Amino acid sequence: MDFQTKVELPAGLPPVSHAERILLMGSCFAENMGRLLAENKFRVDMNPFGILYNPLSVSTALVEILKGKVYQEKDLFLYKECWHSPMHHGLFSASSPEEVLEKINTRLSQAHRSVHELDWLMLTFGTAYVYEQKETRQVVSNCHKLPESCFNRRILSVDEIVNEYTSLITSMVARNSHLKVLFTVSPIRHIRDGMHANQLSKAVLLLAIDKLKQRLDYVSYFPSYEIVMDELRDYRFYTEDMLHISPQGIEYIWEKFQSLYMTSATEAWMKRIDKINKTLLHRPADPDSSAYQELMKKTAQERERIERELGISFS
Repeated sequence: MDFQTKVELPAGLPPVSHAERILLMGSCFAENMGRLLAENKFRVDMNPFGILYNPLSVSTALVEILKGKVYQEKDLFLYKECWHSPMHHGLFSASSPEEVLEKINTRLSQAHRSVHELDWLMLTFGTAYVYEQKETRQVVSNCHKLPESCFNRRILSVDEIVNEYTSLITSMVARNSHLKVLFTVSPIRHIRDGMHANQLSKAVLLLAIDKLKQRLDYVSYFPSYEIVMDELRDYRFYTEDMLHISPQGIEYIWEKFQSLYMTSATEAWMKRIDKINKTLLHRPADPDSSAYQELMKKTAQERERIERELGISFS
């Protein structure tokens, strides 16, 4: 007996290979997939602005990466003795503006150098709700615990998202004809919105992505949201907060992703890479033994072969 409702997976999608450059942006689900790609030594750049949840923040960040924006102190604000960027995750915040700007501009410069040579742009939307600063009417990526009275909260429309991304992606592909764009919707529920409002938010995101997919041939969709809602319809696949996906659930989605986007040749490389990763993480009882030294020698040789043949680095 089959105790799952299987999600129909798309067919005929272009494969992802180790030779390609990948930029992932969006919610913490993008970080989960990005981490697994990085562990398997794909050429990954992940969330140069930190975790972003709404489509407009993601698109604004992308535009700033494309233009190579350089942040200045006027782009920051001081709150509770800490400097923040409204466009960045709290990981970039610090006690001095110089430190914040150093972290932001170093990361932005890294992303800008490769953005026009991307093969894959993978975007994960978390919520259609946005917070706009009342004074500037600008959508922020992070409120940094400022009082809610500083913001107007609203939900984006389907057309607002579609028009924004049609223009942005079209301009990116015009400059980079081999760019492929993959959208996902985060299966993580935003409980602060309320369960009904969360469902409305996810519906807006799904409808917008579907319209983009119909309009643009190079856009595809990976059904991570549907896989969790249907195939993993059990709280054992969640962490203790009952909102985020457990490591077991993430591994399940990763296997689905791998089956769709990895060729047998790429999977063979991944198995060799995984074997090296596990060997390097192993802590032997006797590191000075001849057997362990021989294992390390063979592992180093295999590592050098893979680095040379794939043009990657384990460091």
